[in-house]
Amino acid sequence: MRAALLMLVSTLFFGLMAVTIRYASQSLSTFEIAFFRNAFGLLALLPLLLRGDRAVFRTKQLPRYLLRSTIGIGSMLCGFWAIGHLPLSQAISLSYSTPLFVTVLAVFWLGEQVRMRRWAAVVIGFIGVLVIVRPGTTGFSAGSLIAVMAAVFSAVVAIQIKQLSRIDPADTIVFYTYVFWVPLSLLPALFVWQWPQGITWVWLVATGVFGTVAQLLWTRALRMGDVSALTPISFMQLPLVAVAGYLLFGEKLDRWTVLGAAIIFAANAYIAHREAKLARQHATTAPVEAAKPGE
Repeated sequence: MRAALLMLVSTLFFGLMAVTIRYASQSLSTFEIAFFRNAFGLLALLPLLLRGDRAVFRTKQLPRYLLRSTIGIGSMLCGFWAIGHLPLSQAISLSYSTPLFVTVLAVFWLGEQVRMRRWAAVVIGFIGVLVIVRPGTTGFSAGSLIAVMAAVFSAVVAIQIKQLSRIDPADTIVFYTYVFWVPLSLLPALFVWQWPQGITWVWLVATGVFGTVAQLLWTRALRMGDVSALTPISFMQLPLVAVAGYLLFGEKLDRWTVLGAAIIFAANAYIAHREAKLARQHATTAPVEAAKPGE
């Protein structure tokens, strides 16, 4: 129950971050929003890290962190652009395709085994993406491809985090991600720089704080609970941003987005369920196999 509550609150903060990004994008470019999100996010994170074990600052994987952060900035810029320029419900729905790309990349990058049922779920999930994007129809928007690209980059980052977490703890990964994110996001922001005015500062600070808090709660929820049980909770972000889009920005909920999101949700829920089941089976059989080294 505690893990479920953490995931629900994390989902709420991710939804609030999407709203503040949309507000900030009314007067600032995506590049600047990404920089301020990272800068204020790092400031919010430092007090929590400084109170803990100083070993969090030690790592031997700095080149990997630089690569992970560079790709992460690409994902962030695409995702923020989508939130700022597409209907909120569509941008968030397409971001849920990330686990589908993770499953595919894990096969070719990490050599993981994916059997027929999970491949079928991945194919169904991509059908959901096509339902939302609707290529070749009047409802197609080239901007939706930027949201899909954000999901692809995010999947690459997820694979890299899996590799980094074999050596470094979660807090070290989060800290060095932000350390690289701040200067990397500043570089493109300088080319379009203009100082925020008035209430825009509130949206930028809120974006950084909401994003950092959501990330920390999300990480801790996954550490405490079963992924297959927690994944459906994260999809609560979609109705939250859909309601916010309607009330705050006058956006209408598109039926194709709802249908596509439902298909993606079902595919992701099944993939998470299968991965959790296989992990439990491995945990059960591993001690038995270890006790029979001669077989």
